[in-house]
Amino acid sequence: MTVRELREAYLHFFSQKDHAVIPSASLIPENDPTALFITAGMQPLVPYLLGEAHPAGRRLVNIQKCIRTGDIDEVGDDTHLTFFEMLGNWSLQDYFKKESIIWSFEFLTKVLQLPLEKLAFTVFAGEGNVPRDEESAALWISLGVSEKRIAYLGREDNWWGPAGQTGPCGPDTEIFFWTGSDPAPETFDSKEKRWVEIWNNVFMQYRKDEMGNLHLLSKPNVDTGMGVERTVVALNDLPSVYEIDSFQRLIQTEEAMSGKAYRQSEDTIRAMRIIADHVRAATMIISEGITPSNKDQGYVLRRLIRRAVRYGRSLSMTKPFLSALASVVIKDLQEFYPELEKNAQSIFSALTQEEEKFLKTLEKGLREFEKMFEKDHQIRGESAFILYSTFGFPLELTEELIQEKGQTVDRQKFTEEFKKHQDLSRAGAERKFSGGLADHSEKTTKLHTVTHLLQSALRQTLGPHVFQRGSNITEERLRFDFSHGEKLSSEQLQAVEQFVNEQIKRALPVRFENMPLATAKEKGALGVFEEKYEKLGSQVKVYFIGDEKRGYVSKEVCGGPHVENTANLGHFKITKEEAVAAGIRRIKATLEKMA
Repeated sequence: MTVRELREAYLHFFSQKDHAVIPSASLIPENDPTALFITAGMQPLVPYLLGEAHPAGRRLVNIQKCIRTGDIDEVGDDTHLTFFEMLGNWSLQDYFKKESIIWSFEFLTKVLQLPLEKLAFTVFAGEGNVPRDEESAALWISLGVSEKRIAYLGREDNWWGPAGQTGPCGPDTEIFFWTGSDPAPETFDSKEKRWVEIWNNVFMQYRKDEMGNLHLLSKPNVDTGMGVERTVVALNDLPSVYEIDSFQRLIQTEEAMSGKAYRQSEDTIRAMRIIADHVRAATMIISEGITPSNKDQGYVLRRLIRRAVRYGRSLSMTKPFLSALASVVIKDLQEFYPELEKNAQSIFSALTQEEEKFLKTLEKGLREFEKMFEKDHQIRGESAFILYSTFGFPLELTEELIQEKGQTVDRQKFTEEFKKHQDLSRAGAERKFSGGLADHSEKTTKLHTVTHLLQSALRQTLGPHVFQRGSNITEERLRFDFSHGEKLSSEQLQAVEQFVNEQIKRALPVRFENMPLATAKEKGALGVFEEKYEKLGSQVKVYFIGDEKRGYVSKEVCGGPHVENTANLGHFKITKEEAVAAGIRRIKATLEKMA
């Protein structure tokens, strides 16, 4: 089964179970300063898992594009990826464990025809006042699963949430597939690496309060996640995610460009896998309007591009090659993600510019290498790490250069320096992401609402070419990225500020309606629309600012949260306007208390 066939089978199966098919959210979290990227299918749905009504109903299914960089050093092995797709189906206070488990089993064993003898399961072992999940285990057993293939594990393995400090949470049951070449062992061992997790069903049946106490919910939720790539591996009995059809097309292109065979050595296997993964991830990130930079998503993107270039160099690919590989990615994914084709030229341009810039940086690194060697007549482990961290030199390249001089690098010292760097990076990341997934405080709700007015003001002042290209909101300020090719004059900025503050003073009502995508477009609502979901009749939530009598200032497809009246916002003040990338500008602004 191919990736495309799996997507179609999954969406069809759950739509037959009365699930509404919803589109993938952007890779960039909306109004969530605690995360750089969407890492799971449930992340964009947090407001609805917290109780807000979803316009499409209580049963949902989708395929969410995701980025995870926490295990970037593991990419290139058999299972880890930076960009991946997550199949997900949700019950928002509708069905619970029985239906979720039975349907998961039916889809895996009947639709996908995975053999039961290659499946294993884990359930929550219980802790404190949360009992052992005998219900889930009994359901699996009733479907023919051997008790020896069910493991009871603790909170670290079989518990999810809450997303922040408080909110819905609960036990989960995970499904594993045997990837070994020999028959699966009779008894499941969760520590055996050949058992690979392919599906996770989370049962959000508790609410955690501010004191850390758990309360049983009268109407719980179900959240599931199933990795597309890992599942295709299971379906085709493949040894790694890099053997699936979409990755093999990339790797075959790499072979043709480098003149080297994929399986020539362990080094070529790892290098080609890393390049394929990183180009795929970089292509998807750029399609969201992100460009390489030294901050946030742009920094991650730059690291992915430069890492791909470094490994390309190890394959003797010394001329720019990323755009050629990106064209393979676009051709492969554009049917499901049409934004790739629309943004193809921007993707090629960003990749080529960063690649050429980095190749020049590598030349500087070579000169620095010679200076270091001339000074010390050797390359110490500390110096090798400086070359790696500052000039993007992989250790392998430094070792190759020093071997030509009859010497070696102290790998142990390099590793020590590298570990110090990793520890500092992780500490920084923990501080950045400690706040949870969703921040719906009063301040961020106001700032989110005012972005609607800001977009309207920009379109009125600059023209209808202006569209939102990203936003980031904290309690202190909003950051709004939009399409525009020139720096705004002081007069234009003043006009934008004035427009927003006028709408605030008008005390306009803010309300929403649920409607089909086609209707939202007819009404002139701004948002991201994809034709394939229109055909499925997807429902969206459209927020209106204004009323019939005084006219509507803003109509936008949005998930919230919002204030109920613009009079609640305060005084709008722009603090900065700057360029982000070619054709993209950024405004930072605050809300002050009314005088």
